Amino acid sequence: MNRVVFVTGGTRGIGRAICARLKAAGYKVAAGYAGNEVAANACAMELGVMVVKGNVSSFADCAAAVNQVEAEFGPIDVLVNNAGITRDAMLHKMTEEQWNDVIHVNLASIFNMTRNVIEGMRERGFGRIINISSINGQKGQMGQTNYSAAKAGMIGFTKALAQENAKKGITVNCIAPGYIDTEMVTSVPKNVLDQIIAGIPVGRLGMADEIARCVAFLAAEDAGFITGSTLTVNGGQYITG
Repeated sequence: MNRVVFVTGGTRGIGRAICARLKAAGYKVAAGYAGNEVAANACAMELGVMVVKGNVSSFADCAAAVNQVEAEFGPIDVLVNNAGITRDAMLHKMTEEQWNDVIHVNLASIFNMTRNVIEGMRERGFGRIINISSINGQKGQMGQTNYSAAKAGMIGFTKALAQENAKKGITVNCIAPGYIDTEMVTSVPKNVLDQIIAGIPVGRLGMADEIARCVAFLAAEDAGFITGSTLTVNGGQYITG
């Protein structure tokens, strides 16, 4: 059976790497995106995946996206909640808009997406939900109270939802990447990037495909005994017990 997967924020960076790996593994892949038409068209043409435009902070948009994917491919078996933004500022200078934008896109979105697929997964007795959190949701990061709060919230959401659905054949897991060689990370000033790399014990940035491999592992049919877990992939920068 060719499983159907929907990856939010799937046309660039980590999301695109996830789509590429799952497509190569035989999944029917749909990639969500917010507005970068150039990246979306390139992803569709180069990877041969379906692309779906929508705002993950909108419940209605998420419902429409799920309906669109299921009309094309059939029921969604694997959901990867990857979409995210940053609006960095120290809290004493952060605006309400900066706070709300990040919470809505990074955290509320996983309710919006998951709520639209969970009933079908429960009825069919199979599902894989994989939430892409962050090292900064585990350890915090100065200037990112909004981002850290949202990414930490994803971990709590994962643990609770895993318990609710374990008996229904649905696993819910989290991946917490460290600093990955994406456009967002490599665009920071060189002196800042050098400091980041100096703090990573393996001495380099992670690669997007290294996160994609973890997703493929958790999405597999034979990963059914792993649920409620957070997989840290950060080169030893932050080690959890």
